[in-house]
Amino acid sequence: MRRPLWQRRQVGPSPTLTGIFLIYISTDYVFDGRNPPYGENDAPNPLNLYGKSKLEGEREVLRHNPSAAVLRVPILFGEVERVDESAVTILWDRVQEGAESCTVDHCQQRFPTYVNDVARVCRLMAERRLQDPSLRGIFHYSGKEQMTKYEMACAIADAFNLPSSHLIPLTEQPAGAGAQRPQNAQLECSRLESLGLGVEATPFRTAIRDSLWPFLYDKRWRQTVFH
Repeated sequence: MRRPLWQRRQVGPSPTLTGIFLIYISTDYVFDGRNPPYGENDAPNPLNLYGKSKLEGEREVLRHNPSAAVLRVPILFGEVERVDESAVTILWDRVQEGAESCTVDHCQQRFPTYVNDVARVCRLMAERRLQDPSLRGIFHYSGKEQMTKYEMACAIADAFNLPSSHLIPLTEQPAGAGAQRPQNAQLECSRLESLGLGVEATPFRTAIRDSLWPFLYDKRWRQTVFH
């Protein structure tokens, strides 16, 4: 009887363990947001601890592994077990509050990016690396739709045919609002696109429906719309 695959003796080097290609996922928060869009060669200037720690991570990865790649991405969202797992999907709670008005940030410009699209980019990069060992260094990928969190919340409401009149745009940051964030850290993504590794971003309303439909209150309405 043949032994299970994990018990068989490996003859020669494993193709899955040699020539490992590391992709370090970083953030647009390495930039200060004062002069967008930002290319891969623009000087970082993070405003908060998160951006500083991610930038330090980039430098350490490339210092120890010069053949690695850094992929900077903006605010991410996708399928979640709880809506508070993402700064985008957590807006679902405010959309569904409905009866009570609530304020939502309408100052900082963001480019919400679907994690499934990021995964496709990573796969394309890994496949290209098998053919071209020179693929390395810093890359940018981003969704194309520029939105504040208020605009994201309104788009979520629209995607599910829910009211948005209770959402109030907050156009000034209150004092003591927490960590300083870049006003607009838009990423310029031409390096990936010039290599044929760009991925067409999934429209926000399509991606957010795919991410949030399990959290609808009315399951019968959900089945009517999505099945």
